[in-house]
Amino acid sequence: MRLNTSPQLPFPRGRNRALTLVLAAVLVLLGGLLLAWPGRAGAAADPLISRGKPATASSAETSSLGAANAFDGDTATRWASAEGKDPQWIRVDLGATADISRVKLSWEAAYAKAYRVEVSQDGASWTALAEEKAGNGGTDDWTGLTGKGRYLRVYGTARGTSYGYSLYEAEVYGTLDGGPPPGKAFTVVAAGDIAAQCTAADSGCAHPKTAALARQIDPRFYLTMGDNQYDDARIADFRAYYDKTWGAFKAKTRPVPGNHETYDPAGALAGYKAYFGSIAYPQGKSYYSYDEGNWHFIALDSNSFDKAAQIDWLKADLAANGKQCIAAYWHHPLYSSGGHGNDPVSKPVWKILYGAKADLVLNGHDHHYERFAPQDPDGKATSDGIVEVVGGMGGAEPYPIEQVQPNSQKRISGQYGVLKLEFTDSGYGWTYVGADGQVKDTSPNYGCH
Repeated sequence: MRLNTSPQLPFPRGRNRALTLVLAAVLVLLGGLLLAWPGRAGAAADPLISRGKPATASSAETSSLGAANAFDGDTATRWASAEGKDPQWIRVDLGATADISRVKLSWEAAYAKAYRVEVSQDGASWTALAEEKAGNGGTDDWTGLTGKGRYLRVYGTARGTSYGYSLYEAEVYGTLDGGPPPGKAFTVVAAGDIAAQCTAADSGCAHPKTAALARQIDPRFYLTMGDNQYDDARIADFRAYYDKTWGAFKAKTRPVPGNHETYDPAGALAGYKAYFGSIAYPQGKSYYSYDEGNWHFIALDSNSFDKAAQIDWLKADLAANGKQCIAAYWHHPLYSSGGHGNDPVSKPVWKILYGAKADLVLNGHDHHYERFAPQDPDGKATSDGIVEVVGGMGGAEPYPIEQVQPNSQKRISGQYGVLKLEFTDSGYGWTYVGADGQVKDTSPNYGCH
């Protein structure tokens, strides 16, 4: 327990008592002047800047013990990690670069014996602000800190009990800049194959759960990799199911269609276009592009990869791109270890993207999570290759893994969740977060080509 309180000194008796009282009064006056001094680093007047900010963690013991509980100002709620595992971490996004002067941690019975308080500007590279090697729980109040960054995390390396790590509250004090530096780090949530024809009233319905997780992460924007609505993607179904869950953040969503959007009896993509409107057709077509920071994002319609119009548009779009980093997303994956398997319809697009030194491709279609090592369009592993991620676990019934493909590094089937992608001006990485709030997989950190 680290409480920065002043030691109690013995109070003198007799003739020195009056002198002591005078000295005490002077010290109180000086202390007040020092606390009011505006330039003093770590001044007690520094405000609390972490309350209610987006938070994530390496794991959560249950869905009701998520990371946000440690930043809600309610001492009756708490975050708790998975039990019996080291290391574990909890992190908060302060929303802007901050000068951090104080961090106060209120531990539950499951405390950290050893941990670091760390700060980061981009969420990828971390600098230690404070370190505890012999913690005993209770309240740890770190004052007089001098750190600068947008993200702060508590990184536990040794548990004090046989359980996990658990915090009632984590409070960060300091001063915020006017906002995050333009074009710097940002977070994106992505998933495909989302809204089955069910609602939250059905305990087995998954898309309300993945939507709640996606909303809690509160990214810069959301990507969907097709098959947004099952089975035939009619406008009535979009309104009855998707709109009740993922529709809550439709304005921040940048979707692409899947094959189920083509099954609409009213016409291919009719319900999709009626529901999303200009959000899905910002450039008048079912494919489009946009920039964020140092990244160029390309949203493609893999139902029409055999049409020259889209291929010609893609070539022209890449030729006009001025960003260093490139990510593209569509529904049908070129490589997959799931039930649908590899889909050669995407190979010509891969060749174009590979020639433009694209970095990342996101797909759905197969209802599982899978990540691949960098590879070329022919499936040969190469350091300058494209990283592909299959993320069709947004709510539709899971598919099993069938035939593991070369360069497949991780596969998870039977669990719903979302991709939480972290982008910087020079690279990216991601975690696959389950609907229970626990991190199921963490990618390597990649640099842009």
